[in-house]
Amino acid sequence: MPRLPEIDATKLSPEQRTIYERMMRARGHMRGPFAVWLRNAELCENTLKLQEMFASRITLERRLLELMILISARLATAQYAWFIHEPHALKFGISRDIVQAIRQRRTPEFTRDDERLVYDITTELNTTRSLSEANYNRGLAMFGEQAMVELVSAIGFYSMLAMTLNAFAVSVPDGKEALA
Repeated sequence: MPRLPEIDATKLSPEQRTIYERMMRARGHMRGPFAVWLRNAELCENTLKLQEMFASRITLERRLLELMILISARLATAQYAWFIHEPHALKFGISRDIVQAIRQRRTPEFTRDDERLVYDITTELNTTRSLSEANYNRGLAMFGEQAMVELVSAIGFYSMLAMTLNAFAVSVPDGKEALA
């Protein structure tokens, strides 16, 4: 059960209302972490800008971004993040077998080296909060400096997102569990 009540649109400040209306136009809903962050309009605005940048204005392929999000969501058991991003991962080319393996907490059998590397880097950063020299060098060689900075930063952002979802018990629509 969610820890915060739903947003009452009639009680929003002008700054909150602007963000709320933008979200409603773009997504048709105000839920997930942004419904939590809307309690502070500046926080919500800035996290929304980061999320939009990661989704559309980075050099790292969207396929790899969505894979990283699923790995991070699974490691944190962030139900809402998994619910939202599983369809995106499939749409952008992550195989159903890989998605199912991650869901079941199994190491996937990767056929693509870049996916394997994203899995290794994301898992290591989420579990140890550090990155080994070996994985750093592999990432730099495969992705280059800019995409490595983007990947590591996105891992940090989606870890914050997962913590927010879990701390405030944000549930998926209709109470469906995305992860066991």
